[in-house]
Amino acid sequence: MLYAAETLDGAFIETFGRNPGLNTVSARQLSQRSLARLDVTRPLRLVDLTGPGLARLGTTAAMLAGRHRRAQVWSRALWSHPDRPDGILYRARYDPSCICVAIFDRAEHLLRAQSLGDLVTPANLILLSATLRRYDFSLRP
Repeated sequence: MLYAAETLDGAFIETFGRNPGLNTVSARQLSQRSLARLDVTRPLRLVDLTGPGLARLGTTAAMLAGRHRRAQVWSRALWSHPDRPDGILYRARYDPSCICVAIFDRAEHLLRAQSLGDLVTPANLILLSATLRRYDFSLRP
C-alpha cells in the first residue's frame, strides 16, 4: 500500500503529526523524507471517503479517525470488493482539510514517481517553511 497526499501539508502532518501537541521535528528527520510527484497512466478508481461515500458504506468518519485496526478492516474489505478499486481517497487524520490517498499494491503499475528531493533540499525549503508555520512546528537539534 502506498500512502500519498495531495499537498505537502497533508503528507507532512500525516507523517510528523502523529503525536498531537509535540510540534517539533529535527532537520535529520526532514532530510530522511523525500517528496515525489506521482503521475498515473490512467485515472485511478478510488473509493471516495471524503463525503457521501461514508454514508453509502454505512459508516462514519470515525472509521478513519479511530483505531488503525478499524481502518485496516475497512481497507481490506474495500480491497476485496469485486469492483477491484485502485485505492481509497480520504481526509487526513491530523488535518481533515487535506486529501490523502491509499493506493493498493495492485495499482502500482499505474504510477510513475518523479523525485523532488528531500524536504530540506533548497528547492523545497519555501514549501517546507510554509508547512512548518501552518502547523506551528519548530525545528529541534
